[in-house]
Amino acid sequence: MKPAYDIAIIGGGILGCATALRLADAGMQVVVLEKSSLGQGASGVNAGTLSLQIKRVKLMPYALRGHAKWAAMGRAVGYRQTGGLTLAFNEREEELLVNRMRLKADAGAPIQQISIARALEYEPHLTKKITAASWCELDGYANSSLSGQFYRKQLKNSDVTIIEDFHVGSIDRIDDGGFCLKSLDKTINANRVLLACGGWLKQAATMLGVDLPVQARINTVSATESVLPILSGIIGHATGLLTMKQKPNGTILIGGGWQGTGTPETGRGHVSMETLLPNLSLGQFVLPALANARLVRSWTGFEANVPDFYPLAGALPGVEDAFVLGCVRGGFTIGPYIGDLMGDFILGREPELPLFDPSRNF
Repeated sequence: MKPAYDIAIIGGGILGCATALRLADAGMQVVVLEKSSLGQGASGVNAGTLSLQIKRVKLMPYALRGHAKWAAMGRAVGYRQTGGLTLAFNEREEELLVNRMRLKADAGAPIQQISIARALEYEPHLTKKITAASWCELDGYANSSLSGQFYRKQLKNSDVTIIEDFHVGSIDRIDDGGFCLKSLDKTINANRVLLACGGWLKQAATMLGVDLPVQARINTVSATESVLPILSGIIGHATGLLTMKQKPNGTILIGGGWQGTGTPETGRGHVSMETLLPNLSLGQFVLPALANARLVRSWTGFEANVPDFYPLAGALPGVEDAFVLGCVRGGFTIGPYIGDLMGDFILGREPELPLFDPSRNF
């Protein structure tokens, strides 16, 4: 039986959807398989921060291009360019901040060191205990909860088939070529397959006999009640352990990669008070007015990574016509762009920037 689709993409997050659009626009018949709802995994539960100051130097060219794509999406994804500060509070943090931001500026990010007085002009409600600050005018955020809605519309306009509540239970080779993907009550056949399922990459690759060195982080994000305006831009910490922003509705989002508990196998993560309290304490130290804001809720999202913390993007080792895309640190920012690159790779085109060979030595 001839496969119904040219390619099946497992994972309906930003990475999978962006790749699907690239392939569909080139004429491929694409199906996106999502175990829950489109854009409701890591792509929809992160804090939505679009800060160049928290991106790795090697990934800066990808982040700059990804940021531009978010800006082009505009109001449809709640995009706002606010500018952002990254702060230090002692000599060690100051040295870390200055050295890291110099490298990122050399890589093309419009980051500059500014005086403490200038930082407080931008954000008057910050603590006065700042010892150093950097500023990036391009920093901002988008509304991650709108990403699924945005891509759903784009995929439908490009005639991409979307199948939700499709939890892949097996991936098998078809004798005359292609793959058969099965859930509990559905079967999909496709000539090619792309694994773009984030924290579930390891399990999906195992179905094809490949052991990827993927682990999952369980990042925590918190939201306060709506309060009067006390932040105008993105706030970060030199260590990377804090991000804060205030949304137009007055809610303050607090993140920084503090870890919850759980595994992708269990299907969900859990907030840990052992990490939540230090996260909130650091936030209140940086922004004392947080003491007057009640916490409304905290939640977790899975973030996949490999030992070198660079993406997996390319052919799945040892499996013809199978590909993998994931483990992208800063994937919310970079995702729309690296999805384009992945699409070009699958189409046999030369990507604008190099991909990240999944078969490399870790």
